[in-house]
Amino acid sequence: MNLFLLMARHGYALTFGLLLAEAIGLPFPAAIALVAAGAAVAAHALWGPYVLFAAVTALLLGDTVQFWLGRYMGWALLGFLCRVSINPETCILRSAESFYKRGKVTLVIAKFIPGVNTMAAPLAGSMKMRFWQFLQLDFVGAMFYSLTYLLVGYLSRDFLAATLRGFHAAGRAMEVVVVAALVVYAIYRIVQYRKNKMYRVVPRIQVQELAARLASEDASRVQIVDVRSHGYYDSGSARIKNSIRIEPNNLEEEIKNLSQDKDIYLYCT
Repeated sequence: MNLFLLMARHGYALTFGLLLAEAIGLPFPAAIALVAAGAAVAAHALWGPYVLFAAVTALLLGDTVQFWLGRYMGWALLGFLCRVSINPETCILRSAESFYKRGKVTLVIAKFIPGVNTMAAPLAGSMKMRFWQFLQLDFVGAMFYSLTYLLVGYLSRDFLAATLRGFHAAGRAMEVVVVAALVVYAIYRIVQYRKNKMYRVVPRIQVQELAARLASEDASRVQIVDVRSHGYYDSGSARIKNSIRIEPNNLEEEIKNLSQDKDIYLYCT
């Protein structure tokens, strides 16, 4: 409720700040902010073109920062952003898979997909996409995203007003419901974190140790597998000698082709 009141008073700055925060990877309610801004536009508390300008500018600024960080930091940044996810590997693969399936048009729809919205810009940077091409596609995506939620808020102004009156009338009961929902969500996140904790620790081997084994008589029991993700794997590029390639987004099928009589070592980007 406070968000809608704040939007009427400080709408342009609030819209810019919340969308910039989301664009750089912070968990802020950007979509809700746009809906609130749209309702404020319908109530003539804000002027639509200024709100749209603030939203698109914030998204482009945040995405540009993410793009260049991705260009120079690569997977280190992607891994950092994914640590807020329940399963970091799934987070990265889902974003890479989206680029593989949809190509660069992913940037146009990325902001509507949780998880991919944060990863799209740095992933594009790490994949060496041309900056001006990225900026053009990201601008289209930012406009599409902003206009969609602003329109939702604009058209649902009366419904939102009635909802806020209902919240006010409910008083303490609504506060209890909100607190209970937050507690349940926190418990759910903790359970999921503990459930997937085992996947966060990946056994590793030093290059020298593996090289020594490949040079020994035990080399026949070793299978090396290339699992580089989309955008980082080129069928014509060099691979480790005698390694095989499997598709990381199709593991359920690919894993059936792996030998059960060998020790398997994976390498990625």
